[in-house]
Parts: sequence; C-alpha cells; structure tokens
Amino acid sequence: MQRIFTAFQGQRRLTSGPAGEVALVVKRVAPRPDEPIIIFEDGTGRPIDFDLRGGDREVLARLAKLVPPPAEESPPPSEPRGRGRPKLGVVAREVTLLPRHWEWLGAQPGGASVALRKLVDEARRASGDKDRERQARDAAYHFMSTMAGNLPQFEEASRALFADDRRRFTGLIADWPTDIRDHIVKLAYSDRA
Repeated sequence: MQRIFTAFQGQRRLTSGPAGEVALVVKRVAPRPDEPIIIFEDGTGRPIDFDLRGGDREVLARLAKLVPPPAEESPPPSEPRGRGRPKLGVVAREVTLLPRHWEWLGAQPGGASVALRKLVDEARRASGDKDRERQARDAAYHFMSTMAGNLPQFEEASRALFADDRRRFTGLIADWPTDIRDHIVKLAYSDRA
C-alpha cells in the first residue's frame, strides 16, 4: 500500500499524493513567510520534512531513500526452490514467557514459532477494525493538533474525536477552515464512510 502525503500552505491544502508528486508541487510553490508549507504523512497525521534542495532528480532520489516504494509481490521463481527454509523475511527477536507458556508452545504442531505466528495472525484478524479505527483517530488528532490546536472548540473537538462521537465532532469543527476541517474528517473517518 502506497503512503500518501498532504501539503498545506497556511490553512490551504496544496496537494495530496505519493511523496515524489507532493515534493515536486511544493518545490514549485512560491514561499510566503506568513503561510509556511507543512507536509503531513496521512497514515500518521504527523508532519514530515522533505529535503527539496537541488533539481527534481536529486529531490526524488533523496525521497526514494526516505520513503521507499511499497513492496510488490514477487512472482514465483521459475526454478525449483533449493533445500532449507524459504526466505520469508523472518526476523529473530527475544520473547520472554513463563515456563507453562513455553511448554504449551512447544507442544503445538510446528513448534513455538509456528504457533506464535498463528496466534498473532488470529489476533490481527480479530482486532483489525479496531486497530484501523485507532490509527485513523490518532492520525486525525496529530494533524488536528498541528493545524488546528489554536482554533475555537479544539479541546471539545478532541474529546468528541476520542469518544467516537462523530456528529458532535463534525459540529464542533464546522466553522474551521474548510481544507483543514475536510482533511481531519478524511483522516478520521474515510475508512468508515
């Protein structure tokens, strides 16, 4: 999944899209001291700095290191796989459990690693919607804090956002600048339209 960024100049949304597109648009906008340009990562709602020095190719090359493109699924190899474990991107880390947990894991088909992966996958499926809602709410709050922290009703709107009171939340931010208001609502609720 591609990461999306949104640039604001003051209270006006300039553009949204992949990092390279946003960076090149921002690079071409005339700076105004009274309206700074801030770029946000939509997935987190946090501001991010892009190094816009140099030509377009230099900017894009630096961004490729900062924001790598999404991983694409590779086609199956044409040659048969060799012996040993497949390359799954497995990362070894320490896990601390009680002896009874290790005994249970050791008794599972495939051993502790397989059992832990299955447990994690099951938990992710079970809490997927709640996790996405929490991430969306947190992203909206981070953006809102930066762009609207000094606007009227900010504290009450924050409470309504965290209480998941959509009607009250949208009513409290109704008089905020249009681009800021619309982006907050998009971050908070776009997956639950």
